[in-house]
Amino acid sequence: MVEVRPFDAAPDGTADPDERAVARTLADRSERRDEHPALGEAVWLDLADPGAGSRGFAASVPGIGDPVGYLRAVDRGSGDVECSMTVHPDHRDDDVPGALLDAGIAHGRAIGATGVTLWVFGADVDADALAAGRGLRVSRELWQMRTLLPVAGRARFPADVTVAPFRPGLDDVEWLAVNARSFAADPDQGTWTSADLALRLTEAWFRADGFLVARRDGRIVGSCWTKIHPAAPPHEPHPLGEIYVIGVDPSAHGEGIGRALVLAGLTHLHEHGLAVGMLFVDAANTPAVALYRSLGFVTSRVDRAYRVALA
Repeated sequence: MVEVRPFDAAPDGTADPDERAVARTLADRSERRDEHPALGEAVWLDLADPGAGSRGFAASVPGIGDPVGYLRAVDRGSGDVECSMTVHPDHRDDDVPGALLDAGIAHGRAIGATGVTLWVFGADVDADALAAGRGLRVSRELWQMRTLLPVAGRARFPADVTVAPFRPGLDDVEWLAVNARSFAADPDQGTWTSADLALRLTEAWFRADGFLVARRDGRIVGSCWTKIHPAAPPHEPHPLGEIYVIGVDPSAHGEGIGRALVLAGLTHLHEHGLAVGMLFVDAANTPAVALYRSLGFVTSRVDRAYRVALA
């Protein structure tokens, strides 16, 4: 028998410290087994600054004192509730995942959400079966792709395009506008607000010199934002360099700026001692996948979003 209980918010509106402890403990345990993160950036950011309808849930089984599963239902203000979960490897066959997903769906109904999306990192046939059994269907697939550094070739920008680091406080508004146009079809990236950007600019990992901005006549036409992940033994024994966000304004498509920005970002990461470059790309973005493959990237992990519409 699986028991699922919700966490309450702390008096100051942030997530319960006990919830953050449960999430971290179970995520760390899953990461040691699965060799990839169990919960994504959206969960950790929401725990720090919860959405109005966000809620966390813990799952327990008889005879075990500590929770064996955790799910965070994130209210991102888009109408959908976005769920992520982590389950102790020894209890993944105890219907803990199903009980947590049921709780997430019930929470979505309770707050009037239009749908519930479940994100699974390293999705496999078990994740497919769990989702299908509760009426969720694959709505999106992201590939993590990697390549060894350095890559062949050098960044070649049009003669009238210059590249310089992002200027926090000066470039925010213009960059957000370009980002929205670049990712108009992306329900996550394309809806970033000034608060979303500010949260990331204050993260410990942020480095302005790793946020490369391309300009023409003083206007932003594209950017490549890199991120360095520290080593996380045993599955990540060395630091990892990520192309965190890369986008080109639609007005500058077809000029090779995107390829040049990728190469500039990878060069920056290599110059900082990184031997592996990584990025995430929507599997349906055929031109981007082709570009990355031409630079030597190969798919190393598949993440899937499963969605069910709520009446």
